[in-house]
Amino acid sequence: MRQRIRIALLIFSFVLMPVTFVYISCPLITEGASQGIATGGLLVFTLLFIGSLFVGRLWCGYLCPAGGLQEIYARINGKPVTAGWLNYLKYPVFLGIFGSIALAVYSAGGLWVFDPFYQTGNGISIDRPGAYTLLYGQIVFITVFALLAGRRGFCHTFCPIAVMLIIGRKIRNLVKWPALRLAADAERCVDCGRCSRACPMSLDVHGMVRDGRMENTECILCGECVDTCPEGAVGYAWRGRP
Repeated sequence: MRQRIRIALLIFSFVLMPVTFVYISCPLITEGASQGIATGGLLVFTLLFIGSLFVGRLWCGYLCPAGGLQEIYARINGKPVTAGWLNYLKYPVFLGIFGSIALAVYSAGGLWVFDPFYQTGNGISIDRPGAYTLLYGQIVFITVFALLAGRRGFCHTFCPIAVMLIIGRKIRNLVKWPALRLAADAERCVDCGRCSRACPMSLDVHGMVRDGRMENTECILCGECVDTCPEGAVGYAWRGRP
């Protein structure tokens, strides 16, 4: 039931993309910043980063519209991702995009205005001129990565938001305050491998359980491994065992 709800939330988030894509669009955040405007998208990014300090990449697993589109495409190409070095492409992409935002803020002399509905019509993204072109372009871009790379191909190879959430999680792991995480009891593992086969991020969850290392930068805390394990060897936790 949890996974049905999760998939439904992701697909619903994708369906809402004509309304919400301005709020997760890096170019529009940069455009606003160049005019000294803190946009609604910048606020969303800030909240996502703060959230990652406590719940990691839960956004990716439950609410990301790009994730919803990729869940649909997983029915077409559900092969595990074998992107190799392309998995690291998202890091220079992140530096380029967020560096551009920082440079835009610097060029404008700071952020002086807060406009949560920047480049929208009454808060709706598709109400601005040329919005459909931006929306369809974004969908095509995600489609290419998802169909060519495999399950969650865009998340693995290109998504700059993923890197932002990874940084937040790294900070949390360094400071070690309580946060949502996966925990495992290796003694209960029967080596069936279902957890690894179910993982939408193509992680070797079985190996992670056996090694006692459940932290992984690509883990989106979706809980597929939790709900698939027949022995309850994997679970959610804030501290200690599941």
